Amino acid sequence: MPNTNTTLNTASTTYLNKTYYDRNLLENAKTVLCHAKYGQMRNIPKNNGKRVEFRRWTLFDPALVVPGLTEGVTPAGQELKQTNVEAEVKQYGAYVEVSDLLKTTAYDDVMEGATDMLGEQMGVAIEWITRDVMASGSNVQFAGNKLARDEIEATDKLTTTEIRRAVRTLKKRKAKMFKGNGGGKSRKPHYICICSPDAVYDLQDDPIWQDASKYSDVEQIYSGEIGRLFGVVFIESTEAKAYLGEGAADSTDDDAPAADVHAALIFGRDAYGIIDIEGSGAIRTIIKGLGSGGTADPLDQRCTVGAKVDAYTAQLLNQDWIVRIEHGVSA
Repeated sequence: MPNTNTTLNTASTTYLNKTYYDRNLLENAKTVLCHAKYGQMRNIPKNNGKRVEFRRWTLFDPALVVPGLTEGVTPAGQELKQTNVEAEVKQYGAYVEVSDLLKTTAYDDVMEGATDMLGEQMGVAIEWITRDVMASGSNVQFAGNKLARDEIEATDKLTTTEIRRAVRTLKKRKAKMFKGNGGGKSRKPHYICICSPDAVYDLQDDPIWQDASKYSDVEQIYSGEIGRLFGVVFIESTEAKAYLGEGAADSTDDDAPAADVHAALIFGRDAYGIIDIEGSGAIRTIIKGLGSGGTADPLDQRCTVGAKVDAYTAQLLNQDWIVRIEHGVSA
């Protein structure tokens, strides 16, 4: 007589494993997400298309008011204007096949390994998609007072002077600052800078950074946060934008590759947006068990583990509120 308890427990374990793999995939994806954390989140309601429109009012010119009114004369009325930005979501996904023999001999290890790798892959993909949008703006600052990317040399490093220049630009363009609390303590308004480990390495050599970037009993609230200076919170990311071999060529060696150029992104709140369809933006695991393939798998030899983002995109909302500092890095 079959052991029905064993059958029930096996079925239950399958569902528990599915929940575990979902959680495992999401945790691995979150470890690489950085750029996607700070955008203005916007959800498209289900069954309302795949495009979303952002709108903001165009500010009135104060210079029109400064001269004052002429007695008894009604001034001309002003016209309300808006700036519109549209974005369209896309789907992203990947999967791996697992054979029946591998499944029966190493089920747990294979499934966990697959979800780990898929989580890493999808997290990095979403990170790159968002990062490239953020780095696509025209508000660029070339380090060392250079005029173009192909003039950047390794010695044109990210410095506190470059940071101050970028902050000045954001302030003059009235970029909104981030606000919030960390560890139960209020957080002063700040901008955010995402930069590479190479940029951080060079920046930490700067004497001003060494003196001023130290925390004084302040709870860190962002993953990867490594310091704060001039009203900017610095986030280190291995996925920071880099233009490999697009810098200045070595004038002393024709065979030497051109310098690598890295991009430090300094931005304010609402500089860019993150868009998904309501309830569909998270990365999810899709497991198709043995026997689910029908006639395409007549001998039940394959199952698959997949990861999918049902709908996602990123969009620049205000190019004036994000500065891309292109700079060189030490070897």
